[in-house]
Amino acid sequence: MTIRQSARAAIASVTDPGSFAELPVPPGESAPDGPLAWSGYGDSRERAAQRTGEDESVVIGTALVDGHPATLISFEFGFLGGSLGHRTGDRIEAAYTHARTHRLPLVSLIATGGSRMQEGMLALTQLQRAARQCALTRAAGLPQIAVLRDPTTGGGWATLGAGADVVLALPGAQVGFAGSRVRPADADPAAYTAEGQYAAGHVDAVVPAAELPATLAAWLRVFAAPRSPEAVAPPAALADVPLPPTGWDAVRQARRPARPHAPQYLDAYFDLRLPLSGDRAGGTDPGMLCGFGLRQGGAVAYAAQCGTATRPAGYRTAARVIRLADRLGIPVLTLVDTPGAANDAAAEHAGAGAAIADTFAVLASATVPVTTLLIGEGGSGGALALAAPGNTWVTPDSYFSVIAPELAAAILKRPPEAAPATADQLRIRPQDLVALGVARGIVPLEEPKG
Repeated sequence: MTIRQSARAAIASVTDPGSFAELPVPPGESAPDGPLAWSGYGDSRERAAQRTGEDESVVIGTALVDGHPATLISFEFGFLGGSLGHRTGDRIEAAYTHARTHRLPLVSLIATGGSRMQEGMLALTQLQRAARQCALTRAAGLPQIAVLRDPTTGGGWATLGAGADVVLALPGAQVGFAGSRVRPADADPAAYTAEGQYAAGHVDAVVPAAELPATLAAWLRVFAAPRSPEAVAPPAALADVPLPPTGWDAVRQARRPARPHAPQYLDAYFDLRLPLSGDRAGGTDPGMLCGFGLRQGGAVAYAAQCGTATRPAGYRTAARVIRLADRLGIPVLTLVDTPGAANDAAAEHAGAGAAIADTFAVLASATVPVTTLLIGEGGSGGALALAAPGNTWVTPDSYFSVIAPELAAAILKRPPEAAPATADQLRIRPQDLVALGVARGIVPLEEPKG
């Protein structure tokens, strides 16, 4: 069961004691019953103020989160359901303006039922104001983090929530564009939960309340960390294996089930790692690990294939993370390891070609340096889409091929037993890739620590 905190209690739960400083409320007056002269609206506002101690549905200010400064917007659900009205929009705009002026990350603690009916279209147009503030802050290269409390519905979800760079949600929170009273009668209630939105790729993590302060602090720590203008060094190799004497040996080494995979490489490389999940288009791919982390004190973004056929949602998630890193000026590490892109009918329906094309484009246009390490199989364009042009490295137990040797043999109308010889012809070994100029070098084995 979720607990609905007040706006100030939500702030206090994630910030350092005594650090919150409320921002000045923008000047302005509202007519007694609002812009529509809605009978009883003024009385409703007065009762809400008496009940909550607030005079609007959001509280704005600055605070420290484990010592890291941030601008905060916190919704007061007890004030007319945390609904957005014109005066709410004034405060949201003021908070975003302060964040940009002082170069601070913006954290939204959201709990809202949507736009305020008693203000009609003037309330609805506050979503345009909020969207513009999100866009301006994005263009300024500042991160936005949303925490979805219960409930997060309507325009609050469709602007400050879903529009954030990192979306965290409390367990059991109602999350969805449609509020509980306007959904279809036969709608699956699970689709409108934090967990449902996470499964659909719209939420990065569902975080228990007790863990939220540390999680939020970790994200702010990463976003505040120095970022190198130079490409980061590739990880060291984790498997002590010799270079393959033949192309088929390279294939066999890369396909060994026991060889190190992306999770081991990421754990060895990063001192702190924070995952991002989902493509924001209804899909996730457990075979693509993405997020941000700290490496020797510096911020690094990552996108890593896990040895499975990469699905469209995986490519879209990787592209999303690389775009965010580019906007924030954070260098990127990609790990390539896939037999190829998923090629089943579901993948085609989900836009495999478009997703791969977008990944190629985002890497080609990135202004931050990208480093790639091939750690296993490099299967065709599905692998190349994540490879940094001119800065790709390889491990001794990897191979990169225009197509799998077995498939190449089949296309050439050769018998299956010709696959090993075909592998040699394709020159797919790590040392071949370096000689061909496809890879910069073969990374050495990681030295034992201590």
